Amino acid sequence: MEFGAKLTIEETPIPGLLVVRIPVHGDSRGWFKENWQREAMIAAGLPDFGPVQNNMSHNVEVGIVRGIHAEPWDKLVSVAHGRVFGAWVDLREGDSFGSVFTTEIDPSVAVFVPRGVGNSFQTLEPETVYSYLVNDHWSADAQSRYTFLNLADETVAVPWPLPLDEKKMSAKDLAHPRLADVTPMESKRTLVTGAGGQLGRALREVLPDAHFVTRSELDLTDSAAVDAWPWRDYDRVINAAAYTKVDEAETPAGRLGAWAANATAVGRLARVSAENQITLVHVSSDYVFDGTHEVHTEEEALAPLGVYGQSKAAGDVAVATVPRHYLLRTSWVVGDGGNFVKTMASLAERGIDPSVVDDQVGRLTFTADLAAAIVHLLSTDSPYGTYNVSNSGAPRTWADIASRVFEILGHDANRVTGVSTEEFFAGKSAAPRPRNSVFDLSKIEATGFSPRDGDVALVDYLGAR
Repeated sequence: MEFGAKLTIEETPIPGLLVVRIPVHGDSRGWFKENWQREAMIAAGLPDFGPVQNNMSHNVEVGIVRGIHAEPWDKLVSVAHGRVFGAWVDLREGDSFGSVFTTEIDPSVAVFVPRGVGNSFQTLEPETVYSYLVNDHWSADAQSRYTFLNLADETVAVPWPLPLDEKKMSAKDLAHPRLADVTPMESKRTLVTGAGGQLGRALREVLPDAHFVTRSELDLTDSAAVDAWPWRDYDRVINAAAYTKVDEAETPAGRLGAWAANATAVGRLARVSAENQITLVHVSSDYVFDGTHEVHTEEEALAPLGVYGQSKAAGDVAVATVPRHYLLRTSWVVGDGGNFVKTMASLAERGIDPSVVDDQVGRLTFTADLAAAIVHLLSTDSPYGTYNVSNSGAPRTWADIASRVFEILGHDANRVTGVSTEEFFAGKSAAPRPRNSVFDLSKIEATGFSPRDGDVALVDYLGAR
């Protein structure tokens, strides 16, 4: 064992399996090491895997063999005393299934083992103490989700330095299957909430393998339901669920609903995402601003006018506490479901001439483009944080958009009459609305994503009705 070596992280042929060279300081009296040093190790390249439990294995004799066990969590394995031959086999589904890596571990070496990679070792010295940090608590249910491989499997052919001795292996390890009979551990999945909404339906088109849930399946306003959900099975959560009844939010019942769904539930989702190292994607709104800026940037201070906007702003604050988050602010959403464009198209074709607000300015956000932006950020590992997302092009008023819908469908655009917000809502109970909802899109464009021109998207949308 070398004293005073520099902390380094080395990659291996198994994706995500990393060898950590740990500085050990010693003299004739013994040695000292920082076996887990979060700040330094993360800076060196180790994932911030969030360990919650430390386990120790004492092995009396030379030649004791344990494994090959692939567990549904990440772990950092090391040796506190003695020396082992470590062997790892990738038991995850994918191209690297069956890949093998071996190395010796003494107190100066640790290995980061990602979820689904089989871990095993053979002791090379007596009185060896094997230590491992894990990022989930052991339970009988968790053990039922292990994947195992026989230590003597001929296909992977681990080059054990000492002959395998059945007396030094457990009966369970002896009974584990050969590689041909192993069911690979499934990859962590993407969870999408709000599956029945406009964005949820658009996400189904681009993320067919994700797990989509409605409120009846996972009610984020129910703390017990959230706590009982198997969050460790997911590495990404896209929250497309929200309370969106802007005017109803101003009523006593609506106020409760808006805050429960847009603030309290999002706070719970932020907590479990942080606790489980989940990347959280959350969709917000132009209503978190008061609309007094000509263009809204991601850095603009929150200034919501009404209850809906206030509840969404509270959710934004919660999401920002998650280390791995994408907060997407959108405006004037249009997708598969009831929306302004469909309403105008229906009026045009039924011969009804509408009065439409002409003093609120913004851009439409088609859910197909919003879904594409989400996939882009996730697939390119773009920097975490807040992004404005809408379609591009010249900003328009609601009346401009209505007129354009009439025109695209072959009707007289002059059938649309522009009115002020005050005129439109005269005598009605309505929430305050931002007068300007135009977003600066330069931040998401800098990641390589170019939102479609809003007029092109509108023509495509009406043509696909």
